[in-house]
Amino acid sequence: MKLVTFVAEGQERHGALVEIQGNSFVVDFPAAFAWREKETDPRVIADRFGGDMLGLIQRQDEAMPLAREIVALAQEGKLPENLLRPLASVRLLAPVPRPPSMRDGYAFRQHVETARRNRGLEMIPEFDMFPVFYFTNHHGVVGPGDVEVLERHLERLDFELEAAIVVGKKGKNLRADEADAHVFGLTIMNDWSARALQMEEMKLSLGPAKGKDFATSLGPYLVTLDELEAKTTRGPNGNVYDLVMKAWVNGVQVSTGNVKDMNWTFAQILERASYGVTLHPGDVIGSGTCGTGCFLELNGSGITKNQWLKEGDEVVLEIEGLGRLENRIVRG
Repeated sequence: MKLVTFVAEGQERHGALVEIQGNSFVVDFPAAFAWREKETDPRVIADRFGGDMLGLIQRQDEAMPLAREIVALAQEGKLPENLLRPLASVRLLAPVPRPPSMRDGYAFRQHVETARRNRGLEMIPEFDMFPVFYFTNHHGVVGPGDVEVLERHLERLDFELEAAIVVGKKGKNLRADEADAHVFGLTIMNDWSARALQMEEMKLSLGPAKGKDFATSLGPYLVTLDELEAKTTRGPNGNVYDLVMKAWVNGVQVSTGNVKDMNWTFAQILERASYGVTLHPGDVIGSGTCGTGCFLELNGSGITKNQWLKEGDEVVLEIEGLGRLENRIVRG
């Protein structure tokens, strides 16, 4: 199922994307749940099935069976038309606009090794010892559309092509061989990076902060794991997803990768992240940048020549099965 959060008639809603006779529609879950349950009080529906995407994830045991039933009815042409909205008539937000927390990993060796080599540094041996991540601003999440930046962000502004998981079930001290049961779904992540700010603050050895916290794009939808079954291989270290990754800037393709090339699986990252810590439904964890997935790496390798994002640029990230995340840089 492809789950979305959207704005229609000035209100934030959540639902699912469906294709009906070649046309794209969004099922309005709050309205559809109320119709199916013959309930007129929206507070009752929100209490039972969640009032937004985070609430749906938290109440998934009750909400998801009904959601699947409603989507099936829509695809069969049995859902009332007033519960469907043409995709073109709504504005998509990040599928989880307000995650409880957000971490970003560093799981692609090609990206790490190339970026370090371009800075004259040896590959750090600790990369192969444990998966590392940092916390980023979970209040800085944006979806498709405009991304507002300030003057200093535009000093070597960069995109980062990543996948991300959304945690579905609470868990602590997880093992990699069980951690995928705690994943609700996958989405595309663009970890926007102000490289000038980032390089300054990284000298203080505390990790990225202002170079990263102004915006992280997620979307366009959250895909449940059953949708990716044909592209999933299970192993002792968790699921491996064979999903091609691409990025374009102003219509020119600049990046190609694959989620399966992660040297640490999402399950292994979950094992590390949950050590002594409880993960909660709705938490977002990024993969880190894939090889060739940002200008920092591309410029240093000579593939691009000192190219950075500027006001008005359009960035499109695409991951097989997860859709296309389209953003435009605007000055705030």
